Amino acid sequence: MVTLNTTPNTRSNFTKLCFASALVLGLSACSDNDDDDDPVVETPPVETPTTPAEYGYDVSITNLTNGQPLSPLAVTLHGDSKMWMLGEMASEAIEKIAEGGDSADLMAMSDTLASASATDAVTPGGSTTVSVATTDRMATHLTTITMLVNTNDAFAGLTGVDVSMMAVDQSMSWNLNVYDAGTEANSEALGTMPGPADGGTGFDAARDDVDFIGYHSGVVSQADGLSTSVLTQAHRFDNPAIKLTITRTK
Repeated sequence: MVTLNTTPNTRSNFTKLCFASALVLGLSACSDNDDDDDPVVETPPVETPTTPAEYGYDVSITNLTNGQPLSPLAVTLHGDSKMWMLGEMASEAIEKIAEGGDSADLMAMSDTLASASATDAVTPGGSTTVSVATTDRMATHLTTITMLVNTNDAFAGLTGVDVSMMAVDQSMSWNLNVYDAGTEANSEALGTMPGPADGGTGFDAARDDVDFIGYHSGVVSQADGLSTSVLTQAHRFDNPAIKLTITRTK
């Protein structure tokens, strides 16, 4: 029988040997605690906020008439709807534009998701561009409108144009005819038109015409035999009266 020497020095040497072996072999047999590993805490990844996509458009018009200034161009973005229809009654918002060039009601409509307006009228032969943008993905259609101010209730524009599939830098152009809002008789009489040819009243809530939207037949003027008209041949216009271009910018 072999008897181990268990003197204090021997026990101390054995403990040291066991500890060294545990370090080399990764064993814990010599330890009094088998559960001394720290728990692993996983930190969730930090999400970087994304910037919403912006949809932007430039709307440009050129006035092709000889003597008809255009009211400041108004542009709105909205869902799939139209702000006017041929043969249907004009809303009060359209009436205010067609009679007085005031687009505030149109841009404040509940359907409007984004809007912009020029600050100045467009003189004959002149041009202007209005930029409009939004991050609202529902703003898939565009409406733009302006008044021929030396008339009783003539306007031009496009409504419900689907711009959702346009590529950035893509453009679409139209030559526009003129609409008659049908809300005010085309008397061309003194005090009934807001433009520089008359300087008269703009919007009037009373409606004294056919009360539906149609294509405008043009002004008559004094030279054409309407003696009560304050307009001249210089204020006549042929169709198309406006060139319009929409360009996607964002």
